[in-house]
Amino acid sequence: MFEKLANIFRIPDLRKRILFTLGLLAVYRLGGHIPTPGVNADKLAQFFEQNRGSFLGFVDLFSGGQLRRLTIFALGIMPYITASIILQLLTVVYEPLAKLQKEGELGRKKITQWTRYITVILSAVQSFGIAVGLEKTGDFVINPGPGFILMTMLTLTTGSAFIMWLGEQITERGVGNGMSLLIFAGIVVGLPRGVVDLIDKAKNGAWGALTPILMAGLVIFMIAVVAFIVWVERSERRIPVQYAKRVVGRKVMGGQSTHLPLRVNAGGVMPVIFASSILTLPQTIGYGLKSNRYFGDLIRWLGWGEPLYTLLYALGIIFFAYFYVSIVFNPSEVADNMRKYGGFIPGIRPGKRTADFINEVLTRITLVGALYLIIISFIPEWMITGIHLNHLWGPVGRFFEGLPNWMTNGLGVNFYFGGTSLLIVVGVAMDTVTQIEAQLIMRHYDGFTPRSGRIRGRRNWS
Repeated sequence: MFEKLANIFRIPDLRKRILFTLGLLAVYRLGGHIPTPGVNADKLAQFFEQNRGSFLGFVDLFSGGQLRRLTIFALGIMPYITASIILQLLTVVYEPLAKLQKEGELGRKKITQWTRYITVILSAVQSFGIAVGLEKTGDFVINPGPGFILMTMLTLTTGSAFIMWLGEQITERGVGNGMSLLIFAGIVVGLPRGVVDLIDKAKNGAWGALTPILMAGLVIFMIAVVAFIVWVERSERRIPVQYAKRVVGRKVMGGQSTHLPLRVNAGGVMPVIFASSILTLPQTIGYGLKSNRYFGDLIRWLGWGEPLYTLLYALGIIFFAYFYVSIVFNPSEVADNMRKYGGFIPGIRPGKRTADFINEVLTRITLVGALYLIIISFIPEWMITGIHLNHLWGPVGRFFEGLPNWMTNGLGVNFYFGGTSLLIVVGVAMDTVTQIEAQLIMRHYDGFTPRSGRIRGRRNWS
């Protein structure tokens, strides 16, 4: 393993990409310590400490504690992700935008430019909501007024635009997955805090006489969640493909059997990120409107742990799982390419029947992948705040009032190591390792995993 890690730094181009990526991630973390002007950071941190088991604590976990301190990068990468979702949805329903996407590199550059503009607009709207919410919620602002609102909008919007630029640079000149790596860095930085929190709970006996047993069970549960995520992320449905023999000149080509791999979770962490970013937007904008008589009830219904939020989150994950797969995988194109090279699925006629068969299989396994994402994503919510079924309307809510308190109000633990955060950390880590492994194999070095195959290194070529 050490030899394989050393191979990374023997390749000049790959070494530059990794060092460039690490440098930009360091800049991202440095900006996470620059506070927004005019904010009482101590009172804001105290407020987040009191609400650590709520939606605010959950969002703060993903920002790496930047929202708690309201740094210049407090908005994170979510405005850019939301802008990307908006344009991808418009690509499906708006024909001129779909044509522009098919124009190749020039069209993609134009769409990227529009994504940047929408990101700036969304950042301005979100920062305005944060500024107004801070003024109305408590004594978090040193000098409230229009000046503070404008300064907060300018600072947070500029920070979000800079993060967007960092992500694009990592994608183009680094190891790739720039936006995902920024989210990864924001989550990983909170893991030491989670370890310290668990150690303090163990020392103080936070859960009474059963604290050692519950602590051991929590650690085992975290390990099981990691193993389950890795197992599902590596799982795939293999469709057998047979290629007919062809005579080209004096050579006989084809005749081999292979398979078409379809990943169970083809969308990776993107459906979760898309769904959470969409639901984060009204929460961020309307946090200061909880006491408003027109919007207060709606904002509370969309609160973290509420039944409406849980339902919309689950539906959003399912929708974006299918939506993302439809973008990255085209069954008709795969069937045409298969027929062009003399391939066919045993028992299935080439052409449209093959495309329908692939689409049917993909539909079933995508549903399984979406349900897996829902289960993993709800783990931190159930552990921290529970599901507030007792908040449902009328007799339905009274029926659920008899449920145990840990089901409706959660356990109050900071579950840093499970659920959405762990899914993103594991998924991004696996994707990054795969990309680095591809660079090594392309240059005739061994990969990290046994599945990559063993390829002779350059030293053995002489």
